[in-house]
Amino acid sequence: MTGSPMHRPSYDGPQPTDDAPQTPDYGAQPCSGPPAGALAWAAELLGHGAPFGEPADSGKPRAPDGSGEPEGPPAPAIRTVRALDGGSHASTHLLETASPVRRAVLRRFPPGDDAAAREASVLAALDGLDGFAPRLLGADPRGERCGAPAVLISRLDGEADISPADPDAAAAALGRALARLHAVPGSRLHGFRDGMAATRRGTGPAAAALGEREAARLAGQPRVLTHFDYWSGNVLWHGGALTGVVDWSGASLAPRGFDVGWCRLDLALLHGPDTTAAGAFSAAYRDAYGAQPPDAALWDLHALARSHRTVETWVPNYAGLGRSDLTARELRRRHTAWTERCLDAAVRQR
Repeated sequence: MTGSPMHRPSYDGPQPTDDAPQTPDYGAQPCSGPPAGALAWAAELLGHGAPFGEPADSGKPRAPDGSGEPEGPPAPAIRTVRALDGGSHASTHLLETASPVRRAVLRRFPPGDDAAAREASVLAALDGLDGFAPRLLGADPRGERCGAPAVLISRLDGEADISPADPDAAAAALGRALARLHAVPGSRLHGFRDGMAATRRGTGPAAAALGEREAARLAGQPRVLTHFDYWSGNVLWHGGALTGVVDWSGASLAPRGFDVGWCRLDLALLHGPDTTAAGAFSAAYRDAYGAQPPDAALWDLHALARSHRTVETWVPNYAGLGRSDLTARELRRRHTAWTERCLDAAVRQR
């Protein structure tokens, strides 16, 4: 995983103001480099004989205070610490030990942020999703060892790419991957929060058009596993294939349309409001899952309403992955144009 998972302000999370499915805005991420205590903690977790990319003790995270840790060899030294590009919520670093050689990703969140605890809970429940999500190696939710709330997770192969040579093909892969996530059996999802209950009402023209009755209809739809910030910056690619999904701290139970509308918005921002990528994404999702989400046009409005007041704040996320052309003004222009297209589509379907 060479690109950092990226949170974008918009719901009850690190994306505040309007609507963010994750954590309140606690300010800037922790200092750029992990402190010595965090590196020592990570080295201990990586030094207990866990196979490459696998957590010790069959994936069960150790207590932050170190209690219950198994007997084992001395902790290996961390020989490499490399900051991962992108992201404005967590400070994310790739760590590598010298002997034996093991790699993991350390994510540290602002003090007082509960994202580390939530991500730890989610990743423990997902248990790697057959290699499609990171596995939890350890959690320090109160920052007792790391100086800030933190998780240590396995490293997935690949890197983020938000400027694909073929946007439609990449969008189709995004659709198929999302269908796979939405098909995760409910038996694996105990303890997940209700995403719709955590989402505030949006603002702007899309919110006005959506209306309370339509919003209630969306909120009443069946729940599945939702990522809650599913966009091109939170998936990884290797050899032209989509290899995994990262940044799980907001994962919730919510209707399928929540993720679908959010990703379609991202594709319009990345490739322009006239892009065919959003359609390619929806078609691939429909074919893989077997059906589009109910009220798909309304879910587009839902995503626009949630992002209306915060889209300009996403500039660092895009710039961190090479899209410096997406300035605050350009993001607002594309958001407005996509709003107009989606409003027209919703009117035609009524």
